[in-house]
Parts: sequence; structure tokens; C-alpha cells
Amino acid sequence: MLGKWSLLFSHMCSSSLLLLWMLVGLDVVEVSGSQQGIPLSVVKLWASAFGGEIKSISAKYSGSQLLQKKYKEPEKSVRVEEIDGVKLVKNLAVKLEEVFRKKAEATRRLVEAAEEAHHQHEDNPDLQYEYFNAVLINEVDEEGNNVELGGEFLLEPNDHFNNLSVNLSLSVVQVPTNMYNKDPDIVNGVYWSEALNKVFVDNFERDPTLIWQYFGSAKGFFRQYPGVKWHPDEHGVIGFDCRNRKWYIQAATSPKDVVILIDVSGSMKGLRLTIARQTVSSILDTLGDDDFFNVIAYNQEIHYVEPCLNGTLVRADRTNKDHFREHLDKLFAKGIGLLGDALAEAFTILNEFNQTGHGSLCSQAIMLVTDGATEMYDDVFEKYNWPERKVRIFPYLIGRESAFADNLKWMACANKGYFSQISTLADVQENVMRYLHVMSRPKVIDHEHDTVWTEAYVDSALSQAHKLKDKSGPSLMTTVAMPVFSTKNETKNQGILLGVAGTDIPLQELMKLIPKHMLGIHGYAFAITNNGYILIHPDLRPLYQDGQKRRKPNYSSVDLSEVEWEDKDDILRNAMVKRRTGTFSMEVKKTVDRGRRVLKMHNDYFYTDIKGTPFSVGVALSRGHGKYFFRGNVSVEAGLRDLEQPDVALADEWTYCNTEEQHEHRHLTQIQAIKLFMTGRRSHLKCDRELIQEVLFDAVVTAPLEAYWTGLALNKSENSDKGVEIAFLGTRTGLSRTNLFVPADQLSNQDFLTAEDKEGVFNADHFPLWYKRAAEQVPGTFVYSIPFSTALENKSVVLASTAIQLLDDRKSPIVAAVGIQMKLEFFQRKFWTACRQCTALDGKCGISCDNPDINCYLIDNNAFILVTEEPSQTGLFFGEVEGAVMNKLLQMGSFKRITLYDYQALCREYAGSSDSARSLSDPFTVVKWLLTELVIFLLEFNLYSWWNVDLSVKAQRPRGKTHMVPCDTEYPAFVSERTIKETTGNIDCEDCVRSFVIQQIPSSNLFMVVVDNKCDCSSSPPVTMDPIEIMYILSTGNKHVSYVEADASSRSYY
Repeated sequence: MLGKWSLLFSHMCSSSLLLLWMLVGLDVVEVSGSQQGIPLSVVKLWASAFGGEIKSISAKYSGSQLLQKKYKEPEKSVRVEEIDGVKLVKNLAVKLEEVFRKKAEATRRLVEAAEEAHHQHEDNPDLQYEYFNAVLINEVDEEGNNVELGGEFLLEPNDHFNNLSVNLSLSVVQVPTNMYNKDPDIVNGVYWSEALNKVFVDNFERDPTLIWQYFGSAKGFFRQYPGVKWHPDEHGVIGFDCRNRKWYIQAATSPKDVVILIDVSGSMKGLRLTIARQTVSSILDTLGDDDFFNVIAYNQEIHYVEPCLNGTLVRADRTNKDHFREHLDKLFAKGIGLLGDALAEAFTILNEFNQTGHGSLCSQAIMLVTDGATEMYDDVFEKYNWPERKVRIFPYLIGRESAFADNLKWMACANKGYFSQISTLADVQENVMRYLHVMSRPKVIDHEHDTVWTEAYVDSALSQAHKLKDKSGPSLMTTVAMPVFSTKNETKNQGILLGVAGTDIPLQELMKLIPKHMLGIHGYAFAITNNGYILIHPDLRPLYQDGQKRRKPNYSSVDLSEVEWEDKDDILRNAMVKRRTGTFSMEVKKTVDRGRRVLKMHNDYFYTDIKGTPFSVGVALSRGHGKYFFRGNVSVEAGLRDLEQPDVALADEWTYCNTEEQHEHRHLTQIQAIKLFMTGRRSHLKCDRELIQEVLFDAVVTAPLEAYWTGLALNKSENSDKGVEIAFLGTRTGLSRTNLFVPADQLSNQDFLTAEDKEGVFNADHFPLWYKRAAEQVPGTFVYSIPFSTALENKSVVLASTAIQLLDDRKSPIVAAVGIQMKLEFFQRKFWTACRQCTALDGKCGISCDNPDINCYLIDNNAFILVTEEPSQTGLFFGEVEGAVMNKLLQMGSFKRITLYDYQALCREYAGSSDSARSLSDPFTVVKWLLTELVIFLLEFNLYSWWNVDLSVKAQRPRGKTHMVPCDTEYPAFVSERTIKETTGNIDCEDCVRSFVIQQIPSSNLFMVVVDNKCDCSSSPPVTMDPIEIMYILSTGNKHVSYVEADASSRSYY
């Protein structure tokens, strides 16, 4: 596992204590039958009665037998095929390559237009030009007049741009808050870049799938199309500078290895050290995932800011950069500064790291942050850097004094670098950014218009500025960007970077290309970057719910090995990073239902590279029914007739016809587009003919269900108590049908089968949950469950579903799933009625679930409670209610515990909680807390303007609140053993023996559990599904890592 160490021991102490406690305190005794008066035969009768009743209801109202029959009728005329994974992934790679190529061509047209416009422009320091400022448009003064640089700007809502109000004819210009709107450099740049408006519009007309197009200027302004209003935050600030964005940095410079030297000698005390910390932090902002770095503090000694990373460089991903920022707070100034030793150390690291073949293998630089140098250190440069000058030197002089400026300027000039002086915190960002121009010179002089692609990301500053409000949260995207150079003859050899042009690609657009119908119920496609980070994957979870959808920290650097964690040796990941084409196979544990349930399967992986990009794509096919597909055939007329029925819907996120490519098709629904395409009226529509043919087949085969359900609904003698509310079906092609047996406003679960129910509908990356679970059941049986809502658990309904197979063998594909939604109260009433049956001739039963001496439960195959006498326990995990019984079932093998890992978890950490393991593990945390409280005090008196910006932001968090922190967790899931249909057991609970019986409900995934209530076993610990946070403790002496249990009392997990 990349970035994860081997597990040396996991919860050893706690497990040992638990085992000892169980051996001494429980003394569990196994018996072959119940000794406490719970007859197995009676429980078996109850289970059989309930199973027969509930299956009869489920089969009748779902129409499962009719649907199975209808799919069997054309059995001899259909063709079953094994899916060719290699061919599938290569075809997908070609489709993705085409999308990326079109976006890159649009960006290249912007680059060419920008360079030509600049070539024709002569700078005029006195130029006066009114442009549309993104913040000021449509703003008026107190007298109702348009403000300067504002003006009337027509905006109209457009669903293609997240329902924002935009102008499709013009772009707008955003200028960073700390820059002057009318600076001559800004005005000249805005003036000549107006030529891009025509290209923006032309690009969008050529490719209507384009979203945001833009040009980020090296001078700081940002031109964006289409035009949109920007909104400052509550402080009147827009925290967006295009030059800090990854797409800009990656396009402007080559990958680089950087050592940052920060002077911590005594002369750096006070404000100078504060400015120096901010300077280092800003330098880190300019580094991307393709860069490598380290930070060294020096006085009379060399101090690695992170001692564990002595003598090496690390990748500049967000996690590493944030880690180093935390350590910057621990620096303090004292002693004298021996710069020569620090420079020698930096040169040595860069040289040795380069020789190992690691790192960027491109540019190298030393960033020197100091308040002066008493000499030139030419002996150091002569030894390590001359004559090749492979390492550039960028000195940053901190403070207003210029006594030692000449020495630092000489260092920069003698080593192909750039000198900057930083006097205040306000000067930091502009001065740090200047080094990018120098690093970009080789590319500019050689005129290398390299195309760069970012990893998946959400630009939070941009979303905030646009006031983006989307129920699903901000959308992930990747950006294609290219540098823009000055082509003027008089500056060509100076290597002047004008800026970077780019366009965004929503990942949702890429996911629409995935042929989900060919991947099977559990199959999926995924793509990663050349660094191993996920671009698209169904298990990537970038958002979490906290009142609203928010981004997780570090969501953009989730490694493939963190979701495909069963691949312990990173075989799949490494092959894809190296852009190879091949196959791989392994057993996996896939979680569903928000991680509560687990499906074990064997996956075959097929992968290849996407030409012209740094990405690789793969598909995963599950063995068994997931490797097979069948083709049926019906007439177009019959298929279209049944497809247009009102109860039919197609998967919203599947692409049957591409209606996005041309403006004239954007208003079409998928069914409308299919009809136009298949009847030849819009032959130029791009549609998947094979998929459409199978959709038409499914529409015809499932059509009789509409009449069947309608007949049931019209029969007043049926469903008189309205216990069954909905019947539904879905097919392998994303087609679904629904029938309501009650009015829509009377449904117990209003979200089911709607867009709000993400796991219950066909999505771009998965089949519905009820479909997936039914596919893993024994054919002909139903799977029952209480759906877990994404907000509060919805315990008012029960879902029942079953899979429809084409053939009666293991190679048969699952062609559909059908089911019903019924009221929980109706379902429970059927259970209690069955539990009152007995075989006594006089009708006087010796045992009943009404008896207070026993507890009766109905649980599913993952041990969640569906029926219990205590309503508050409905939906809970059985082990939380009956810990002793659950432990016994695990020992007997009736249920199995499966250990799972979540490397994308978020732990809710309570501010100031003394229970927090993280709060106590590091003494520097206490210091940071004290400093934060001090800043909060200063903020209240408006005295913070001189303070470090990052720390100010942290200080503004509400006191007493919680915050989310990334963490890794281990947690259990439980699955029943299919071969064990019934069992009994006794548990010795100190002074008494508690008996129980567990009996499988026929034709279902359910179990009846009857427990003796006369014996109190409440002292037995519960069995829970609570996650345990994995804490990594690094011992620098012997380099070992261990896991420890963290106190989870103050955390909750996502």
C-alpha cells in the first residue's frame, strides 16, 4: 500500500483482554439443542409461515415470476457473450482520448490567439480602457449610476454552467484584491486579451460540451468565459489569484526539485521570522504534485524542519506541504547563521536525489529566505554548481535593510536565479511568484507549448466567488492548460511568459463515456494520473455532509492503492502509473449501503494508457454473471412503442445518445433522442446503436408488467390496507419501470427512486443498491432491507428485490431485478402474526413471541434488525442489542466478521477535547492552541493585520465547534454463512444460562432469532461496527510503525 506501512500489530492488547474476559467471564457452552424451553420446531414453524407469506406478497406485487417467464420466452433467440475486457478498455481509452484531444485543441486556439494579439499590441503606459470587471459588473453607486469598470452586463441563467447566470457573448476580468484595477500593466494586458472573446465564443460553438475557458495572465488578472458575476466574501475579499492555481503553475514551469533554506539565526527574531514563515508557505503554494522538495532551517547548525526526512526530498502533494507548514510554527530564532554549510547541504541533497533517478529529473532550485549574507560563498558554488549551473538560486531578502542585498543579488545572477526583497507580509505573494517567470524561461525560449493536465479538483475559491449553490456539492473537474509566450522579436530571447490558457473538463462528462451496461452489475471503470492519484473511481468520495456538501481535505490526492487496498503489493497501481497495457486479478471486498454491508467477489482488471495525456484508464469486471452479456432483438417499431410508455425511465447519467455535442440537441431527452435517431430523422446524432437495441428489447420484454401492476392496483380486494406502496424493476440497460399502488403524496419514503436517493437509482458509476444486493442472492429468493437514508435513517419502509436470470447456469447474466417497497408496519405485522402460530391441538401454545420471557428478532444477512418488540432498536446492528448472542453466533460460524479499511475517512475532532488522542500526542499542539487563542483575542480587537494570514484563518473558527480531519480507519462488517440454516446455543452468564435459537427464513436473506429473556447477560459487551482510527507512530530509532487504537469518544466518522 503506497504511503501505508505494514501492520505490525493491530489492537493486540485490547483483543487479548477481550479474549481473556470472554474465557473467564462468559464460559460459553455449546449444546446440540435448546435447554431453556425454546423448541427449535416451533421457531422453524414461525419462520416457515412468515417466509411463505412474505415471499408470496413480494412475488405477487413485484411480478417477478411473470418477468422471469417473459425473459425466458426468447431464450433460444438471444445470444450470450463473454465480455472482452481488453477490447473494452481500449475502446474506452480511445473515446477518452478524443474528448481530451478536443479540449486541448480549444486551448491551443486560445494560445495562438493570445500570442498573436500580444504580438500586434504596443504597450502604452497612459492607456485608458474600460473593461468589465467581474466584481463590479452591474454594480451601481448611491445615485444609481454604474460604477467605474462595472457597466450593464447582460446575464442569463444557464443549466450548462451549474445554473449560474452567465453571458455567452463576452468574458469578464478578475483582478486580485491586492492589485490595482487600473495598473498600466493590467490595463494593457486586458486590452490586448480582448481578442480572446471571439475565440471563446467560437470554441463553445464548435464544442458545446466545453464549460469554463480562461486566460490567466502573468501580471495577475484572470479573463474568464462565459462572463459571470464574482462575489467577495464577508470581508470584501476574493481569495483567488490565478497564478497560485495548479493548472497555472504546472503549465508555466517544468517539474522541479526544490530545497528551501530558511534562516533562523538570532537576527531573524520577531516580524522577520513571521514574514519568512509566510514566504516559505507561499513557495510551497507554488509547488505541485510533479515537484519534490524539503525545507531546512539553519543557524550555526542544520535543522531539517521534518527530522524524519533528513537528506531526501518528498513529493509536493497537499498532505506533505501541510505537514511542513505545521512544523514551520515550531521554528524560533537564535544563534548565528552559517549559510555556507546550509548551501552545501542543499546542493548535496539535490545531487544525490537526482542521481538515484527519483524526483522531477528536470529543473532544480534552492530558495534562500534570509535577512542577509555576509559573503558571496563563491567557493561553495564553484564546488557544487559551476560551470554547469544546473541549480538555480532564488534569494529572498527579508526586511527593509539593504546592507547585504548586493551579495544576495550576486548569488542570484551567478546561478541563473532571481533576487527579491520582502519588507512586509503584503509583499510576500507578488515577490514569491516572480521566480516562476525565471523557471519558465527555458520553455519560453524553446517555445515548448507543453499541454498539462491536472488531477481531479474543485477550485473552492472560484466556487465561492461564483456563489455556487448545488445540492450535490461542487463538481470535480480536471483542467487542460498551455503556456502563452511573447513572440515579439525584441523579447523572444528573454523568455517572457505572458500567462496560461486553460479550459475545464467536468469529470461527470468523462463518466458519461463509460459503457456501464457492458461492465455488469458490480463492474466499473476508473482512471488515474501519472502520480497514481485517482481521476475517476466509484469509491472516490470527495465530499462529506455537514449541513451542506463540502470538500474533504486532501480529496485530490487519493491514491489508487487507498481504494483498491486489497492489492497489497501495488501491482495494479504501478503498472498503470508506468502506462502499461495489461490485466490483473484479485479477490476484493466491496462495501455498499454507506459502508454498512460488504460484498465479496473476484475482480479481473484490464488497463491501458490514454494517448496524449498523463492518464491511464482501467475497467474491473467481477467474475461470474459480471463477465457475460446477452443480446436480444426486437423490431424498432415495437421497441419504441413500449419505450415511450409513461412508466418507463432511462438512467439519467448513462449516455444512449450524445445530446451535448450540438446546441440543437441539448433540449432533447434521451428517449426523444433515441426515437429521432432510430427513425432516421436525426441520423447525425451520435448514439450507441448496440445499447439502444438492447434497451428496446428490454422495453418490449418488460412491457407486460405495466398491465399486470395496473390490474393489481385496480383490484379493490388486493392490498386493501395499502401495505405495498411501489413496485419497480430495473434492467441491465438502465431501463426502469415503476408503479404506485398508493398516491404519491402518501408514500412513506418520498425519496426512493428519485435523484435524492443516490444509491437507489442507476448512476454513472453504479447500479442501484437493491439491484446489486439481489444479484448476490440465490436465484428465486428475495433480499429484504430497511434503507439507510443519507440524512436521518428512514425506518418507515422495507424494500424487497430479486434478480432475474436469463439462463439456469453460472454463466447466465443477470438481466434485471424487480422489487417492491412496503410499509415497515405492514411487514412487521406479518411477522408477529406468523409468530403466534403453534402446533398444539388445543390451540394453547407453550411459547409465543408475546411471552415476556423471550425476545424475538428478525435480522438480515448483515445482522441489522428489521423487526423487534422495541421500536427504537429497528435498523440497529444486532450486536449492539444482543452482544452475548452475537459473539456466540460469530464463534459458531453463523456469522463472519470481515475487517475493512477506509483510507478516505474523516474524523470529527472536537476543539479543546481532552479525550482527543491527537490533541495529547504532540506538545507543540498545546503551543499552537495558545497562539491561536492569542490571535482570537487580537482579532476581537482588530489588531491582526500584521499577523500570518494562514494562522488568522485558523483562528477564526468558532469556539466550541468541531472540525473534520482526514484519518484512516479500520472497521468490521458482518455477513451470514449461507450454509448454516438453523442453530441453537446456550450462554453461561454468571448465575444463569441464556438460550437462543436462530432460524433462516426460507427464500430470503432473513433470520429469526429467539432469545431467552429470563437470564440477564447485560454485562456482556456489545459487538459494534464502530470504526477505529489507525494512528501511525514512527520511531526514528528503529524505523518501525505500529497501529494504536485512538480514543473515538469525541469523533464521528464519514
